[in-house]
Amino acid sequence: MISFKKLHQEEEPLLLGNVWNVQSAKVYEKLGYKALATSSSAIAMSLGYEDGEQMSFEEYFYIIKRIKASVSIPLSVDLEGGYGNTPEIVVSNIIKLLEIGVAGINIEDTYVIEGERQLLDREFFFEKLSDILTMLKEKRSEIFINIRTDPFLLGMENALEETLERIKLFEKLDVDGIFVPGMIDVEDIKTVVKATSLPVNVMCLPDLPDFETLQSSGVKRITSGAFLNRHIYSELERISDTITNNKSFTALFI
Repeated sequence: MISFKKLHQEEEPLLLGNVWNVQSAKVYEKLGYKALATSSSAIAMSLGYEDGEQMSFEEYFYIIKRIKASVSIPLSVDLEGGYGNTPEIVVSNIIKLLEIGVAGINIEDTYVIEGERQLLDREFFFEKLSDILTMLKEKRSEIFINIRTDPFLLGMENALEETLERIKLFEKLDVDGIFVPGMIDVEDIKTVVKATSLPVNVMCLPDLPDFETLQSSGVKRITSGAFLNRHIYSELERISDTITNNKSFTALFI
């Protein structure tokens, strides 16, 4: 099997299956996906929480462990801000993930307070990340660390400039990849890709270019976040409403 890191270096972008339980993971594996990634948002919703580390790491870890034990392809974990208020706790969480065979993680530069996502100060996040990577020591090489930066997702006026400044800092720490959710303009994507030697990850949105365009723009990783989860439950609502209105299960078998 190709290593998770090498999957980010192929000509065709790595399309990750974003999962929230064992069933979704097995579907992606059956379809031939090369790797999976948890959607923390989708898992939180499935447990009755809002996004933004509202569920405990223990609850999250149980789901991750069940998914990892049920598939044979690499699994990356959306660790949000790390699920800990100190670098020591974050590192402890990462090591637990390594011990069950997780291949990668995402760490993001935002936090959620009372439902509102806010961007961490650039230098503060750099120091936090630096401490985490230093504490991982020799285990650092065992895991693909993808850093998510959110200026585009937050709709900042200077999103491109801020993203590029943050990427410069991330590169100093020798991270493995950059994730820029919310970025959909082809020229912005090309600018970010050209600005770094690190593989760039984009996320599904209504106006995101097609995969061929993303490949020609240099994107190396594509994810769907919680959107498939939301689509499936929207379909559940629709079909359940049809069953109720028609007083028949026929629609389930068409």
